[in-house]
Amino acid sequence: MTIEIKKSVKPIKYKMAIDKLEERLEQIKLHKKKEFIWVLEHEEVFTAGTSFNENEILDKSINFIKTNRGGKVTYHGPGQLVFYFVIDLNKRGKNIKKLISGIENTIIKTLKKYKIDTFADRNNIGIWHKNKSGQINKIAAIGIKVRRWIAYHGFAINISNDLDVYKKIIPCGIKDRGITNLNKIKKQNYSSIKKNLIKNFLLYIRN
Repeated sequence: MTIEIKKSVKPIKYKMAIDKLEERLEQIKLHKKKEFIWVLEHEEVFTAGTSFNENEILDKSINFIKTNRGGKVTYHGPGQLVFYFVIDLNKRGKNIKKLISGIENTIIKTLKKYKIDTFADRNNIGIWHKNKSGQINKIAAIGIKVRRWIAYHGFAINISNDLDVYKKIIPCGIKDRGITNLNKIKKQNYSSIKKNLIKNFLLYIRN
């Protein structure tokens, strides 16, 4: 299995990244390019998925971009790791549930390495953490789109990002849970997290 892997250091504009994913999808469809993984951070941006509702925007002054990914409204910015991919499910049994399960397990297994316990929730997509007081907070958001059995977009993990910006929206449309980041859960060195996420993702999406 040969997949091109790219890691960006400087924050990337959201539209530029999505355009590149769309372009790669077309190239894969024509068997002209390899599948693709791209790990990056975004410049500050609010994005809304295909099932978002206008009343989930609490601060009407913010600008947001409507996208074709699944999910609702969320925020991207510095301190958040975004893991994009363009993966051909024609090679993998055309199994979307297996892909989502693989993403969830990738995140859970990776964070376990840092002694952080997290879990998936069938009713609320994403990865969640329960703190010592019993509050359940989202640590990672998942949003994918599938076209001609090629899956793209991906997931985002909060590492050290500003959490106050989430007060301007109802993140992912969920009112009774919060948002957290890894530094708030446990301050430690997360510099190896990209490498571990890529390794685990490749393991879970093998044929």
